[in-house]
Amino acid sequence: MPRLTTGVEANLATIDGMVSDAASKGAELILLPEAVLTGLRINDEPARDLQLGQHVPGPATCRLGALCSHHGIWLGFGMLERCGGKLYDSAVLLGSDGSTELHYRRNHPGWHAREVEGTIYGDGADLPVISTPFGRVAFLICGDLFDDGLVSRFSRLDADLMLYPFARAFPGGEADQRRWDLEELPEYAGRVGMAGSTALMVNYLADDGSFGGAFVISGQGEVLASHPLGTEGILMYETEQGVQE
Repeated sequence: MPRLTTGVEANLATIDGMVSDAASKGAELILLPEAVLTGLRINDEPARDLQLGQHVPGPATCRLGALCSHHGIWLGFGMLERCGGKLYDSAVLLGSDGSTELHYRRNHPGWHAREVEGTIYGDGADLPVISTPFGRVAFLICGDLFDDGLVSRFSRLDADLMLYPFARAFPGGEADQRRWDLEELPEYAGRVGMAGSTALMVNYLADDGSFGGAFVISGQGEVLASHPLGTEGILMYETEQGVQE
């Protein structure tokens, strides 16, 4: 879980270091947060926000694909995607050969203001799932998890893993661990239990108030592992397949 800046190159350099560190510790699957290349810095000004988008495939995904190939790992991450004059809140899973194995666009529109719908801001409609060495894998992003229809659809995918990059902050910008543990985490865990698949969850960490944290939650809604809020670091979680986020 890196602390994000406003610069793509700086974020890529940080990702390179953390991925290399995790791979050296035996990680085979790594998950990074939502919008990890640029930060979730949209302000609902279409011309300005569109410039934050990266192409899939594009220079950033190719660079991260080379990192996957070098270390022999799978890498999932969220990104703002630019395609056909539209901006999407997307996620990509790269395989150990660097190829794009899964490409998802957030379905839930809560990442942009309702007033700007129909301009450049696009929402996905598909919910793809693929078979991997770690089982059947699919993405949800942030507000997707609180959409009853999407969660119901996800539960029918028969997925072994939910990859869930998200961006969450409290009013005032504090990393309130007690509030998270007592009020927020049980709600997230309950939603994961409704989806019925083990979830790897990584929250965006930045100076804009997003407080970070990483979690593994079982398909029954049990918290299996966690990384504290407000700090950079790597949460390792070992399964028979050697999953790490």
